[in-house]
Amino acid sequence: MENEILKIFNQRREQIGVAVREEVHRLGLWHETFHCWFVHREEEVDFIYLQIRSSEKKDYPNLLDITAAGHLLVHETIYDGVREIKEELGIEVEFTDLISLGIIDYSVTKAELIDNEIAHVFLFKSQNTFSDFELQKEEVSGIVKAKFTDFCQLWLGGKSVITIEGFEINKSGENTLFKKNVDKNDFVPHDISYYETIIKLIQKEISA
Repeated sequence: MENEILKIFNQRREQIGVAVREEVHRLGLWHETFHCWFVHREEEVDFIYLQIRSSEKKDYPNLLDITAAGHLLVHETIYDGVREIKEELGIEVEFTDLISLGIIDYSVTKAELIDNEIAHVFLFKSQNTFSDFELQKEEVSGIVKAKFTDFCQLWLGGKSVITIEGFEINKSGENTLFKKNVDKNDFVPHDISYYETIIKLIQKEISA
């Protein structure tokens, strides 16, 4: 995976070449990614789906994250981003079913990783239940949902703890249901401005 070839860009989002993924993250080169957030409405209540990153992941293992996300390879366009949804979650989604939330310049630095992303962000109004997900366990170890209002209050203020419920793959490879409380420390540490932007964009779409 570290040898994947990615397109690299300057800060004006102009392509300036290509590089392997390891070099991209080591040098902090700008590159394209695909982010897709699933929202599901149940009895007039909106829930947001989150993935649990696999314990095998080099970065941020076991933390809650965007429903599906990944790098766009050198030969790919944003239309190929649905590949990430199929690979990680086992869900077939047509690109035309996605709602574009725009492009966000996303940056995070930790230890040996400098992640500068040109993130193509999408919303999917999902009809899927937990039984529909077939996870790529090397990448994703579980799927959970939280009330979207709770998620908003966690990141915008109002709550320090929220309840999630869902399933996680156990050591025997079986899906185990659970319900528990989590706080911000249980999430991948995306910059607060990213969460604030995403929440406002999703709110606009689901209230339309």
